[in-house]
Amino acid sequence: MTTLETTGGQVLRSDMTVEHGDVLVDREAGEILAVGDVPAGDETLDATGGLVMPGLVNAHTHLAMALLRGYADDKPLDSWLREDVWPIEGVLEPDDVRAGAALGALESIEAGTTALCDMYFDVPAVVDAVEQAGLRARVGHGVVTVGKDSDEASVDFEEGLTVAREQDGAASGRVSTAFMPHSLTTVDGAELDEFVPKARDADVPIHIHANETRDEVTPIVDEHGERPLEYAAAHGLLGETDFIAHGTHLDATEIDLLAEAGTGVVHCPASNMKLASGIAPVQKLLDAGVTVGIGTDGAASNNDLDVFDELRDAAMVGKLAADDASAVDAATAVGMATAGSADVLGFDSGRLAEGKKADIAVLDLDSAHLTPQHDLVSHLAYAASGADVRHTVCDGDVLMRDREVLTLDAEEVREEAAERATAAVERAR
Repeated sequence: MTTLETTGGQVLRSDMTVEHGDVLVDREAGEILAVGDVPAGDETLDATGGLVMPGLVNAHTHLAMALLRGYADDKPLDSWLREDVWPIEGVLEPDDVRAGAALGALESIEAGTTALCDMYFDVPAVVDAVEQAGLRARVGHGVVTVGKDSDEASVDFEEGLTVAREQDGAASGRVSTAFMPHSLTTVDGAELDEFVPKARDADVPIHIHANETRDEVTPIVDEHGERPLEYAAAHGLLGETDFIAHGTHLDATEIDLLAEAGTGVVHCPASNMKLASGIAPVQKLLDAGVTVGIGTDGAASNNDLDVFDELRDAAMVGKLAADDASAVDAATAVGMATAGSADVLGFDSGRLAEGKKADIAVLDLDSAHLTPQHDLVSHLAYAASGADVRHTVCDGDVLMRDREVLTLDAEEVREEAAERATAAVERAR
């Protein structure tokens, strides 16, 4: 066994208290051995003057959409997807997806994110990028059947199942999978009835966009006479390992359904605000006992993958939604972006504790915007950014040391992504 020790810093404990201490990691097992007063490690990571915290967990994103950052803005979700995003995604090739995913992975590492959930297509290309970057991920093929006949729809669903079966356990176990129908309005109910049981047989979670906009709620209510999550449950969704993205427009009945089923929700406040989708009732979800995580969504609708920005937004809009300044407080927001997101994804991470996965971020506190340090949890929620991250560790491996990413050639990744994005735009015209 070889060990890695963060030294000289303060440590964020699972109960959101902060104390001076070190963290000792078993590098081979990728697990935390001890926190606090620990034996000397074989290798050290200097955290002097910094805060050692769990790596952030981005529980819903589309990494390769980093290629589309700034490509189409200031439009509502449906027209943005149909007029801009889906057409250019139609010309993307696997190498484009790999390059975009690598760019998203690079951005994630630089901002202290150690684990994520990715829904996209050409998933093996995404897995290649994740494996090289050294991140932890749950991945899946986003199944969309809009405009497809039944045979084409079945092929897309089968690909989703194939990806879930074949990619699970990739990257030395850092990659897990899920079955990912895109949304309740972009896949057919009959297809769900056929393929959800197959996903259950494959023993993988199901992840789906749900209740993101009013336009995703009204058609289901009008056509089926029930709320979207009632409709989802009738088609076999909402299991205890499942999780939905957004959940912006949920009523009390649906919140109760989620709580009773143990289904998680991933809150994506920046994307919801930019697309004018609405504000999710996060405090109501938490009060009902629903596990809530944080996601950035894709960089095309955010436009960055900085989870610190996202948890700040979550705290701010959570207060507006509840009309209560005490709602979604600082500790809650930080908890959603770490332990909450990890729990939603089924990862044994998100906490600095013995036996947990060694997914760690170290923040540099030596900056004007983090001074004075009355309350470091408050700073994490309201003042810190990804640019403050000094080191990033995943599964016991150092991915970034002193702001230098070690697993990816940052310049090469940026250059290739920029070239491929430009070429894709030309093809889409």
